Amino acid sequence: MNSEVPSLPRLARLKGCTAIVTGAGSLGEGFGTGKAIALLFASEGARVALVDLDRDRAEETRALIAAEGGESVVVQGSVVDADDCARIVAESVAALGSLDILVNNVGMGAGSGKLEEIDPAIWQRGVNLNLASAFLMTRAAVPHLLAGAGKAVINIASVAGMRAHGNASYGPAKAAMIQFTRETAVMYGADGLRANVIAPGHIMTPLVEKFSAPTARSNRQRVGALSAVEGNAWDIAYAALFLASAEARFVSGVCLPVDGGVTMIGPLAAFERMTG
Repeated sequence: MNSEVPSLPRLARLKGCTAIVTGAGSLGEGFGTGKAIALLFASEGARVALVDLDRDRAEETRALIAAEGGESVVVQGSVVDADDCARIVAESVAALGSLDILVNNVGMGAGSGKLEEIDPAIWQRGVNLNLASAFLMTRAAVPHLLAGAGKAVINIASVAGMRAHGNASYGPAKAAMIQFTRETAVMYGADGLRANVIAPGHIMTPLVEKFSAPTARSNRQRVGALSAVEGNAWDIAYAALFLASAEARFVSGVCLPVDGGVTMIGPLAAFERMTG
């Protein structure tokens, strides 16, 4: 994976804003979505709380932000524990002074196989990571977000929540996250809070690369409409930047696929691309 920091814009679209980004570290070299989002937000003027279960990974992101002249703090904790989520938000607000933006980025595949083969505990772990984490963090953050200026929640789901992929935990949890985002948007819209969700598809990150089969990378590129382009964490980061900014002030309750056209291509066309 390319571990170099790209040339980042400095248009100050988030100047004066504060943000929490969960899953802000990366597993291995390169950029996962949380790491890229945090760095891009900081380059656009936001002060960012970097939340991760692994402090060392978050510290790597903090060092990159500092090298770019940005401001961030590391808050270690588990986003699947309600008490820890409350502490994470409290510590972040104490360090940043306020809260304008929450990015719920934590997620991981779990519970693969036929239903009768799945350990219920593994299935539940997938639901906790991919859905409950967003609920618990948003629940803890809402009072502070409503007092802030930006008032934006951005959830990172997956195209697996829009199309079936044969996984009984990950896809259903991400589908529920998409609906949870809509409910949040409606529930707090009158208070000025915007909630949107990004559905990445076939994005290559260090985590994906680690668990991908040898042929998966080329297959993922070939099946989408933009078959000559490989998506990466920065594609998700730029989508998140738009949704967090004032440019998206009239955008709420939206599910935005960032997938190279995977979810819009027909099955026969996709088959021909794979076999042609």
